Amino acid sequence: MQQIDRNTLDLLRAVATPESQATSAAIAERAKEITHWDLVIEHARRHGLLPILYRRVEFADFVPPEALQQMKTEFERNAFHCMTNAEELLGVLDAFQQAGIAAIPFKGVVLAASAYGDMTLRSAGDLDLLIRFDDLNRASQILQQRQYVLKTSTLEDGSPEAENYFEYHFERPADGMILELRWRLELTQPRYRHNLGLDWAWPRRKSITVAGADVTSLDPVCSLLVLCMHGSKHAWSRWIWVCDVAMLIESEPALDWEFARREARRVGLERCLALGVLLANLAGANVPLPALTSFEADEDAKNMATFFVSHIFQSPGAVPGGPVPYFLRILGFRDRMRCLFSPAILKPNERDRAAIKLPKALEPLYYVIRPFRILRDRSGK
Repeated sequence: MQQIDRNTLDLLRAVATPESQATSAAIAERAKEITHWDLVIEHARRHGLLPILYRRVEFADFVPPEALQQMKTEFERNAFHCMTNAEELLGVLDAFQQAGIAAIPFKGVVLAASAYGDMTLRSAGDLDLLIRFDDLNRASQILQQRQYVLKTSTLEDGSPEAENYFEYHFERPADGMILELRWRLELTQPRYRHNLGLDWAWPRRKSITVAGADVTSLDPVCSLLVLCMHGSKHAWSRWIWVCDVAMLIESEPALDWEFARREARRVGLERCLALGVLLANLAGANVPLPALTSFEADEDAKNMATFFVSHIFQSPGAVPGGPVPYFLRILGFRDRMRCLFSPAILKPNERDRAAIKLPKALEPLYYVIRPFRILRDRSGK
């Protein structure tokens, strides 16, 4: 992909800002500076922003007609995909309900309908449903009856082949529909040890409207934590994930921030929550000052948010450097300690022995040397 220029970067950031008169003016001002609309479209597509880009500039006279037509074509294709996803989601949920299977859809068209207010404004992806593990076999059978094919490798007992793997990936060859069943949400395998499944989300569920039908959804706090977990897990490599958090915050002015912080701390997502909210604030979300101040007190999260904002378009997937690896830094305190002091981490290896030569009688000291050797190696990166 061609390197992004400053004008394209500024326009895409303005497009993904929650809408206001100031936003519209900023979009118009930045769009007039664009000379290569093909580059804008390419990066908007990569970051999931093409639908919202089109809706923000569809009546502008400063966009070349050929660029506007290309965006319109892709917008309409995405809208059709969104409506198809919504129809399939309603059908699957109805089949699950008839079978007595509780399920909560998340992300995708459900998020678009609730946080964006229009499911066609967000790039359509696959369908994600959270269920209980005990219902996995029955749910899988229902999907197979709907012509889905399970793509996840399984053992003889039907459980996933990979350890610490908590989802089944289904694809339907006839139309390319993709659906994932999850029974546990995770951050960084196998370091994250909290069992966030349907039993966590179900008690506070709420109902939203999708394609004219009532659908069970995550409550705002659960949804916020899931979005911050997802973005942090994937190193915030797409701006749409920042936009998701910003749009959710804007759509929930009565969000209970104190409860969100307590719940994040309880389930080991306090750093992810701080990082996601700080990024959303930099993207233009109206975060209440007391909540923002509390998140800004986390200097590491603040520094990481600044890093991602400056790298997400230029080098998506890049993570902040430093003596402690990123995927350890985003864990909650207890998970970090569990990881740091696990036998697998502390056990000396040949690199430790090569760093300092000790006589056999003093080899137990390698358990003391190893943490310092790891920190030294990380600091040099």
